Amino acid sequence: MMLKAQKVEFVKKLKKEAKESKTIGIMPIDAVPDRLVQRLRNELKPKVKFVIARKSLIMRTLEGDERLSKLKDYADGNFALMLTDMEPTELNSLVKRNRMRLGAKPNQISPDDIHIESGETTIPPGQAVTDLKTAGIDVKIDKGKVVISKSKVLVTKGMKISTAIAKALKMLDIMPFETGTTLRVALNENILFTSGALGVDAIFVTNEITRSFGEANSLSLAIGFVTPYNADMLIRKGYLSALGLGLSAKIYEPGITDKLLANAVREALSIRPLIKEEAKEVKEEAKKEEPAK
Repeated sequence: MMLKAQKVEFVKKLKKEAKESKTIGIMPIDAVPDRLVQRLRNELKPKVKFVIARKSLIMRTLEGDERLSKLKDYADGNFALMLTDMEPTELNSLVKRNRMRLGAKPNQISPDDIHIESGETTIPPGQAVTDLKTAGIDVKIDKGKVVISKSKVLVTKGMKISTAIAKALKMLDIMPFETGTTLRVALNENILFTSGALGVDAIFVTNEITRSFGEANSLSLAIGFVTPYNADMLIRKGYLSALGLGLSAKIYEPGITDKLLANAVREALSIRPLIKEEAKEVKEEAKKEEPAK
């Protein structure tokens, strides 16, 4: 426990570091495992300084400063204060990227289908076999090893996970849940970035540019507006349209004469059997009309 003098010194030092930092972020950690917070701390070091302290000390740091006081309304629950010279969106992107798989607990709702694959396991024979069978998994002992004999969907999405299944998943080292966090807010210089603005990172911008370009290109093709990006496609479209018109109207142009001749040959070949059949019928009719000798 800090003494009063230590608290005063802590607030004084933190206020100085905060003022010298280009960006100050607040990252909620209420539902975040300690090991994930520690991993973030290690991976972002030394670019980011993590500060986890009593809320009263953080609030004293934010008070009395026009710039830092903008964060006061967002300092709720348990959170880490992050001091850095990185841009807010870059910092938030790094935080979002660090996620962790978690095992299942009884009565949790499965976020996705949980598949069990057939094959050998590293589980030693014994009570484990009974536990796996109780969870609905087909297992057998083969050459002293526990083997899952058939693949199956053990839990469907939205289904409640039973105690037996949670135990089996732990034995099989299957972790169906994922956890992580993002910044709640970040103060960059004097500009406050809330969650919506923090989501506008490089990936978001790239996806939006790609989507917008696709829509604009489709529109330009539809209305025949020539651009450097669609000229080849419009020329090809125009050529195919002219070719189709020339063939349907039988316009003898150098570019399609060979195709018209090929169509004529195909049509002639297609009616050849009909002509033979018609000639045969005429011949037979003629024989019938000949006077008897």
